[in-house]
Amino acid sequence: MNISKMADSNYIKRNTYLEKLKLYLDKPMIKVVIGMRRVGKTVILKLLINSLLDQGVNQNNIVYINKESLEFDFIDDYRKLYQYVFEKLKGEKGKKYLIVDEIQLIKDWEKAVISIYSNNLSDIIISGSNSKLLSSELATLLSGRYIEIPVYPLTFKEFLLFRKKKRDLETEFKNYLKYGGLPGIHILPFRDDIIFDYLNSILNTVFFKDIIARYKIRDAALLEMIVKYLFDNIGNITTAKRVSDYFKSQRLKVSVDTALNYINYIESAFLINRLPRYNIKGKKFLEFYDKIYMNDIGIRHGLIGYREKDINGLIENIVYKELQARGYKIYVGTIDNNEIDFIAEKQNEKKYIQVAYMLSGDDVIKREFGNLEKIKDNYEKIVISMDKFFPEERNGIVHRYFIDFLLKEG
Repeated sequence: MNISKMADSNYIKRNTYLEKLKLYLDKPMIKVVIGMRRVGKTVILKLLINSLLDQGVNQNNIVYINKESLEFDFIDDYRKLYQYVFEKLKGEKGKKYLIVDEIQLIKDWEKAVISIYSNNLSDIIISGSNSKLLSSELATLLSGRYIEIPVYPLTFKEFLLFRKKKRDLETEFKNYLKYGGLPGIHILPFRDDIIFDYLNSILNTVFFKDIIARYKIRDAALLEMIVKYLFDNIGNITTAKRVSDYFKSQRLKVSVDTALNYINYIESAFLINRLPRYNIKGKKFLEFYDKIYMNDIGIRHGLIGYREKDINGLIENIVYKELQARGYKIYVGTIDNNEIDFIAEKQNEKKYIQVAYMLSGDDVIKREFGNLEKIKDNYEKIVISMDKFFPEERNGIVHRYFIDFLLKEG
């Protein structure tokens, strides 16, 4: 492959990820880019290559392997990977770079990566579509010598950058709410039938390549049913026992262990995220009572349809992903048997956040603001809703209009 031909001026730069990668270039650590399929990892890696070429790096000093391309089908195990890299870089002078896209498709890949790292053959950047990528020997043998860079679906601000024909913000937000944040939708007409077909094709690839084939699942129909159950319960507490009990009520026998394994597989393929719950007063996590959120809500709608009645869970999901993209660690809070939608922490910063579609009545206002009033510390407390003209503050608690929150960080 001629590396110099990979530049493409039509790519829209997602600078947050690109700059983070550049920050760690030429440092003695493996850069691991992870995220679901079609989230934009490959484009980020190609833009990184463009940047290296612009800096004067010789194209012969860059080895790029994309395991989704048949060109590299022959590199199917760690020995072939090591031999290929060794031969390509042998005799080259100056800084050298190995970039492998979807590395989990190479058997025992970590053995080659560890050897390349130990022998200082090149700087190493790898990507993968499985969140358990680092639970391999790489994490054990190279503890503290890798940096993980997760790539998320587009935030609303990024979504607007990708839109060629922008309409008003509220219309674009409705598009975002329905179609989600995978970059590939922006080359398609914004029509339900076309975009949902595209998203379903991605979901099918994840099903068969990242879950069924990887974990040797025999009952694909059961996997699909559990996926639909999880997709249908975003923003709800979901345990393996609850999944098992639900299928029992449908006269299907699914053990708790089986349900737990399938949930883990689905999460590892970046279809869902599980958010732990934290008791604010007791200062402890509540085990086994995680909430489920989608990695991309468009994928959900492609499978089970877009439903207006799910709006509260959907906007919660969007806030969660926005906070995640901003680099926060996020938990669901509990205090006096009441729930705080999100606790978001980053360095010395902490925010408590409630999310409501509309503050439509005294009971809703009392609940959303009242839950936050129970927390007796001085960290920022925010209620986010689609109310444009609600007062900016109530009893020291800030109100943010939903779209303003998504577009104005801080």
